[in-house]
Amino acid sequence: MTVVRVRDEESFERALRRFTKSCEKAGILADIKKHQQYEKPSDRRKRKHNAARRKARKRYLPSY
Repeated sequence: MTVVRVRDEESFERALRRFTKSCEKAGILADIKKHQQYEKPSDRRKRKHNAARRKARKRYLPSY
């Protein structure tokens, strides 16, 4: 759980910005987006397989 304590003489906007940054760093927003829709197990496997293929292809291609 992300907690941000408002410091003395700190504006609300600055504290809110720190809170959103800490949420991004913790990966909360990405997790929420990932769980917004149900993904079938077969689709999940297919997505992971394609990501691994892209990563492997990127690793073995020479960079010019």
